[in-house]
Amino acid sequence: MINIIKFFMKHGKLLLVLLLGVCVFNSCVPTKELKQENKNLPSQYVQQSTDTTNSAIIQWKDFFKDDNLIKLIDTALVNNQELNIMLKQIDVAQNEVKARKGEYLPFITYGAGAEVEKVGEYTRNGAVEKNLEIKEGEEFPEPLTDYSAGIFASWELDIWKKLRNSKKAAVLEYLSSIEGKNFMVTRIIAEIADSYYELLALDNQLAFIEQNLELQENALKMVRLQKEAARATELAVKRFEAEVFKNQSHKFEVQQEIVEMENKLNFLIGRQPQYIARNSSGFIETEMDTIYSGVPSQLLQNRPDIRQAEYELEAAKLNIKVARANFYPSIGIKAGIGLQAFNPKYLSATPESLMYSAMGDIVGPLINRNAIKANYNTANAKQVQAVFEFEKAILNGYIEVVNQLSKMANLKKSYNLKENQVKALTESIDLSTRLFQSARIEYIEVLLTQREALESKMELVETKKDQLMARVNVYQALGGGWN
Repeated sequence: MINIIKFFMKHGKLLLVLLLGVCVFNSCVPTKELKQENKNLPSQYVQQSTDTTNSAIIQWKDFFKDDNLIKLIDTALVNNQELNIMLKQIDVAQNEVKARKGEYLPFITYGAGAEVEKVGEYTRNGAVEKNLEIKEGEEFPEPLTDYSAGIFASWELDIWKKLRNSKKAAVLEYLSSIEGKNFMVTRIIAEIADSYYELLALDNQLAFIEQNLELQENALKMVRLQKEAARATELAVKRFEAEVFKNQSHKFEVQQEIVEMENKLNFLIGRQPQYIARNSSGFIETEMDTIYSGVPSQLLQNRPDIRQAEYELEAAKLNIKVARANFYPSIGIKAGIGLQAFNPKYLSATPESLMYSAMGDIVGPLINRNAIKANYNTANAKQVQAVFEFEKAILNGYIEVVNQLSKMANLKKSYNLKENQVKALTESIDLSTRLFQSARIEYIEVLLTQREALESKMELVETKKDQLMARVNVYQALGGGWN
């Protein structure tokens, strides 16, 4: 060890000059200017106030009021296969952080070995062993055995922060995977809520079809009686029969849609097909709670997909630094200490059996650095790509909120008009029936009135469903649903 220290003291100036020369040579590395991201957003949404109250901060269990829907979502967050796959991806990212953290710490290993060797007598080693005694009166054994045990360490000095930046990039990738999971949670919750409201809407449409069938069957009986009294024709009877058959067929179509929607929900919550518990009564009367959109800049904090893109961008910036550091020389230190002897009984004889070593090296690229340049250019291209992904996520989030807010406003106006339409057509059914009985209108007007009334009710259910789904989509677009 003393000799090693003396060597470094004697040749220290030479090593320093060599190190400086290598550093100067490698300082001529390519440098590209980072593309800066654009985070600018309007101060407010179109035709919205600047109030910062935001519904995105509401927890999803408080946002939804239906206990059956809350139970479905709870089950999905445990059993959904896609979400569980994402959770394993988070574990992978977390292990990557641990792996990169270990890279810039010293590696310490231990080892033991045994060796037997017979060299030719007419060789350098053979001649030395033949003419040299271990000690007076004791020759080297033949064949020569060698036993050793020791502890060894190696450490790459991270003076260019390559390994530390690599570890930081892994941390950002890990945080990005968490945000990816959060974004998936928002999508799963929104999809379950949409499917649930679709199921309630189908239940109500089925109920309206059954109500309308009852009215049409009564009207058919009335037309048959009037035909017997010669007040109606066989054509009228056939037209009413055809309308009944048509709605009976439609009823089975809706029943099939209900089965498929139930199974879609069962798939989302990760279970075998079975009945979905729900309460479809009062669907039409469901009140629409107010959604507070806040201001656009809050999307940067609330939307998981935007935060995910931001973490990916920061990781890409660090990866450029890592790629650039590959142009500089790496400095490594290796050392070891242990015991070595040709006979195991001498291993405990110290200091005679003591062995140690220490070495430092500087290794850097000199000629043919094409691969390093390519990696550096790739890292820069990925950083630009990440900027565009981040800006796209921001623009997409803003547009989604604007679209859904507009949709909610227009659906509210549309629903009010359809509600008046249903009311008017429902009243016209009784009126048309009485007028037909008194022979003041033709049967075709009764048919058209019943058909239009059913269609308006079906459209009213669809509009209510669209309202509820738009409310959920606004909540998701604002960044709610993952907490």
